[in-house]
Amino acid sequence: MEALLRQSRSMCPFLSKTSPATLRSLSTTSTGHHVSPGGGSMSNLQVLARRCPIMGKALAVQSAGAGNAALAGAYGGVRAYHSKTGRANLHTSTPKEAQAVGIENMHTKQVPFPHASNPPVTRTKQPVSAPPKPKPAKFDYDGFYQNELDKKHKDKSYRYFNNINRLAKEFPRAHMASKEEKVTVWCSNDYLGMGRNPHVLKSMHETLDTYGAGAGGTRNISGHNQHAVSLESTIAKLHAKESALVFSSCYVANDATLATLGSKLPNCVILSDSMNHASMIQGIRHSGAKKMVFKHNDVADLEAKLASLPPEIPKIIAFESVYSMCGSIGPIEEICDLAEKYGAITFLDEVHAVGMYGPHGAGVAEHLDYEAHVAGKTSGTVMDRIDIITGTLGKAYGCVGGYIAGSAKLVDTVRSLAPGFIFTTSLPPATMAGAKTAIEYQMSYQGDRRLQQLHTRAVKDALSAKDIPVMPNPSHIIPVLVGNAEVAKQASDLLLEDWSIYVQAINYPTVPVGQERLRITPTPGHVREYREHLVEALVGVWKQLGIKRTSEWAAQGGFIGVGEAGKVEELPLWTDKQLGLDEVLKEMKAGHGAVGVLESVLENERKATAHAVSAAA
Repeated sequence: MEALLRQSRSMCPFLSKTSPATLRSLSTTSTGHHVSPGGGSMSNLQVLARRCPIMGKALAVQSAGAGNAALAGAYGGVRAYHSKTGRANLHTSTPKEAQAVGIENMHTKQVPFPHASNPPVTRTKQPVSAPPKPKPAKFDYDGFYQNELDKKHKDKSYRYFNNINRLAKEFPRAHMASKEEKVTVWCSNDYLGMGRNPHVLKSMHETLDTYGAGAGGTRNISGHNQHAVSLESTIAKLHAKESALVFSSCYVANDATLATLGSKLPNCVILSDSMNHASMIQGIRHSGAKKMVFKHNDVADLEAKLASLPPEIPKIIAFESVYSMCGSIGPIEEICDLAEKYGAITFLDEVHAVGMYGPHGAGVAEHLDYEAHVAGKTSGTVMDRIDIITGTLGKAYGCVGGYIAGSAKLVDTVRSLAPGFIFTTSLPPATMAGAKTAIEYQMSYQGDRRLQQLHTRAVKDALSAKDIPVMPNPSHIIPVLVGNAEVAKQASDLLLEDWSIYVQAINYPTVPVGQERLRITPTPGHVREYREHLVEALVGVWKQLGIKRTSEWAAQGGFIGVGEAGKVEELPLWTDKQLGLDEVLKEMKAGHGAVGVLESVLENERKATAHAVSAAA
């Protein structure tokens, strides 16, 4: 019976077109005029079916009840028929329409059934299977990744990481994958070597043993502890501010603070230096506030943009003290003047300056009023005029983390609203204890940063004497211009492979295309023998790769400060007097080895200070 039903389904346009509801209705209703072979009244469905030359024969061998039920059930799901012979098809939309059209066509003999005289078509039984489903289109994720990487390889800006393992007891030495493969690190941001400072390590060891490895959660859950409170109190004291807040990094601090203030201050406009760090750019983007970019360190351009804004709307001027890739210094005092004139607040990133400048290591803003801060006067100073100061614990202080410092209300607002703070696990207790010790150590001792500045001067002078193109600046950064991404990478590789010197190449997007460079950062540990080896290596690599010298840049009119005629050289931010060079300056100029004399003096000073700190502890 099932075989006959399937065969009938494929051949009967009426049954295949009619809805299940209509079939059920026809099978349960009767006109009363027709009698089945069994003697009972025939349903309307049976009447119609028996008029069909195909179904009539099928029903002849079945009982009226079984055939009736089979027709209603087997054909309930058949919904369409497409004739391959050109005969008309039934197209109905409702059960009543299907019923009416079906009956009318049956009585008028317009139903497209085969003629009764034609023999039934015998069909070969074929397995019924659903047509294959088309595969849905999917995004080619791997293709996207490969395309992005190909672009980085093509423009030579793809970044390679070297396996560099700094050795605390041999600073600034490190080993690569093999402990026997030693190199000298010349590009670390651990500017003062505080990552191996014995007082910092002692504090961290003791805290680790007592309080364990992690904080246990966010500050709101279980990560708020005495170490966080003490560290933030120390940071606030360092910058002479009411309050401070510690983040997992200064990238997060900048991003979270600017995003929070920019989104909450109504109609806020943020004015950003064109060379600001990516963390500040990202924070401004996340804020959704209007952004105005002013030319690097150009106070005239900044004022023009401030003057174009309504005086009543909130404005934030975001800038840095030391721009780490070129070593330039922001015009902090002039920007403070403009902020007060136009009703803006100042956001100063001191990431590459804390620990490095000022009598207590608070940064460039403190250094600008050096004598006043030595005397303990903070009111009315440049640092006092800054509304928000951000800094890091991961560079000159040798640990990890970032922070903001400012008024109590400002800090509490950021603490209460910034997702980057609220939802981030707190720094480990040992890290915060070590950072606090590092800050306190540098607040009481200037020897490390003075020696670092002296080594910086010595390296700059030695490279300039060899016609190596150092980009001039008044800070502790030594950018050596290459001007090509591929060549900069080759120079870095040669220094590492042939000279055992690690200086990473800096390329886009950290610096603009065409301004690729090597970035050198001397530390107190880079004594004369390391310096002489570096200079010899750079001279050899420059010759081997044919990289432009300062004189060659000058012949082409100069470029970003290198070889530019008539350019006034900026004096170092640390003066000779502040570095304690008054007594030995004459000897230095006469070439009597005063650098070594001062190194010895400062080393003795360091030991004396360390002994005093240890005794006090």
